[in-house]
Amino acid sequence: MGFVKAFKLAEISQLTQVISKPIGVFWLMVAVLFVLATTLLILQKETWWMAAAPAVILSQALVFTNWQEAKFGTIANVIILGGVVLSFADWSFNTMVKKELQAFGPATLPAPQLVMPERVKTLPSVVQKWLYRSNVVGKEDVHVVNLKQKGEMKTKPDGNWIPFEAEQYNTVIQPGFIWKTRIQIMPLVTILGRDKYENGRGNMLIKVLGLYPIADSKGPATDQGTLLRNLGEICWFPSAALRDYIQWEQLDSLSAKATMSYGEVTASGVFRFNSDGDLVSFEAKRYYDRKEGATLEDWLVTIKGYKEFYGVRIGYQSEVTWKLKTGDYTWLKLEVTDIRYNNPRI
Repeated sequence: MGFVKAFKLAEISQLTQVISKPIGVFWLMVAVLFVLATTLLILQKETWWMAAAPAVILSQALVFTNWQEAKFGTIANVIILGGVVLSFADWSFNTMVKKELQAFGPATLPAPQLVMPERVKTLPSVVQKWLYRSNVVGKEDVHVVNLKQKGEMKTKPDGNWIPFEAEQYNTVIQPGFIWKTRIQIMPLVTILGRDKYENGRGNMLIKVLGLYPIADSKGPATDQGTLLRNLGEICWFPSAALRDYIQWEQLDSLSAKATMSYGEVTASGVFRFNSDGDLVSFEAKRYYDRKEGATLEDWLVTIKGYKEFYGVRIGYQSEVTWKLKTGDYTWLKLEVTDIRYNNPRI
């Protein structure tokens, strides 16, 4: 309206103040920026805030110059500014994760090497049976993995189940993963999470609205926990059982102990199988975060369902339980919805 009035393109009775042509050009700029921001938002582009932020600033400056007639525009600007701040925080968090992923894992894959029977026979018989059951024998070694997940989680034993979706990237030659999620805990309230294990070190970062950190775990207990998580998750890429950073010891006909050493951390867990050779559980002693300090507790992953992805049979449904003295705390129900192998840059 300011542009139209300044250039006398139409009669604008709602505006009685005189608006110069230079100021009218600024009104037009604001309109163009808001239209651009709206278009990007409709197209679900996370950079929409880059157009909206200068639009709000310039709009509010024009409101001040025409305060008596335009002051109610401040309400709209404040609402839009709130959206801009939240979208910036979301974009900033995602940009951080993208930069971490760009530096994560190999840029190119090594020459393909098949998982041949002579390599597999160096493992305990129960682990050999698992690899055959998983259909990885005769296929290429897995070097990198990209998988998508959905499920539910609890943040405390008596809490409500919160649905989530996540994506994870794994490297196998140098063991590590980056996991990211976005959780809508209530309307307009989201939690952004990133868990990472890289170069033998772990870090869990969780932010409400992408702004307020509620967890930024790191240190020896986190390193041990993320190493064990990495070890347990080879159920999704079983050929990693052949890596030299994992040592196997058969316990009985249906179980084997795996000890993983990487960096300065060593930890062990027990893989249990059924008579068909399917993995049914993984259990270990893992640090459990408490306000008074982390304690070493029994940690159990139970496989609930099996499925083939690109010819590889994996336990795609699982539950994770802390076996605490106060009782079992099943905090995670997880399903792998897709998994890709050996795509170094997804």
